[in-house]
Amino acid sequence: MAKEKNVYTGTGHRKTSVARVTLTSGKGKITVNGRDVREYFPYEICVMDLCQPLELTNTKDMFDVDCKVRGGGFEGQTGAIRLGITRALLDYDKTTPAGSENSFRKILKTAGFITRDSRKKERKKPGLKKARRAPQFSKR
Repeated sequence: MAKEKNVYTGTGHRKTSVARVTLTSGKGKITVNGRDVREYFPYEICVMDLCQPLELTNTKDMFDVDCKVRGGGFEGQTGAIRLGITRALLDYDKTTPAGSENSFRKILKTAGFITRDSRKKERKKPGLKKARRAPQFSKR
């Protein structure tokens, strides 16, 4: 009989990006939309940013991370994946009491990873060039 793999999931949002993240026990391989994370994201800072929750909780080599992400640009997708990983880690850590010192929730909360960054692009207003940028004033 095959050993059953534990699967933990989390969903993250950032700007217009939505990420569905799945953690399975493994060696630390991260895939985004079927491709390796370093192949998908052109900047190393993006890869470092989305790995922060795993490094903070010392679970980088415990889980394989599979992400499906849609919408937005690289920064928004990175933030969405990071929030998804955080929520999946909280799903994994349900057994630990919330107040204990080694609970993931306490570690991730102090780092500010649990809170969703709700900032979005402000809509363009009529008569303006952008959301707040007025047309150039001409005296004559």
